[in-house]
Amino acid sequence: MKRVIFSFFGWIYWAVCIISFFLIIFPLYIITAPFDRYNKIPNQLLRGLGWLMMKVNPGWSFNIKGADPQKVSEPTIVVGNHQSFLDLPLLYLLPWSMKWVAKKDLFKIPILGWIIYMTGQIGIDRQSMRSFKKLDTLVEPIQDGVPGMIFPEGTRTEDGKLKPFKNGAFKLAKRYNFNILPLVLKGGYEAMPPGDWTASPTQEFMISVLEPISADDYDTESELKEAVHMLIEQELEELQN
Repeated sequence: MKRVIFSFFGWIYWAVCIISFFLIIFPLYIITAPFDRYNKIPNQLLRGLGWLMMKVNPGWSFNIKGADPQKVSEPTIVVGNHQSFLDLPLLYLLPWSMKWVAKKDLFKIPILGWIIYMTGQIGIDRQSMRSFKKLDTLVEPIQDGVPGMIFPEGTRTEDGKLKPFKNGAFKLAKRYNFNILPLVLKGGYEAMPPGDWTASPTQEFMISVLEPISADDYDTESELKEAVHMLIEQELEELQN
């Protein structure tokens, strides 16, 4: 019952936060769109929404390690495990902004989807191979210093364990010689697993940012993908233990 009550008021609070940020981001998007090519300014502001969604609850604590901005100083694709709806606001606690690849359905959500669009994120249809060509939209921002963010599992975990990776992020990294920056998320699945609208009032969230990997160090995208999967899986197991 405590979890249900907390979640009821939590969703009301989140809704107020999302609506408030929309009212700020919308005019900012209109003003900055002519010169802000990658929507950097609205996206930077969205970090404030992530902070408000995650940090206000005193029952939630955060352990972030390895989050050195120098790790994204080179053209980089950030990849991580996907545990929960909470992963997106959680990753906005990192000290840099990213251009996200998100499922197309998120863009259809009123207000929240509009915010996602105006902050320059990229929507893809996981069932359409043609949609994956949209990943090329990440190339110019990454080359201009805006890291890309991809969940290579393609969808959230159903049991807390790491799923197999899709090829997209690694194919892009090999083609353009981008670094891959693996990171590991822990806590979202326990706090709010997929399919559950309720959230735990108490939870420790962890983000572990590993060392950058040069795509050029691997002969094929498959080797790169397997190496990154192994690193994330090992770190996730350590955090779970």
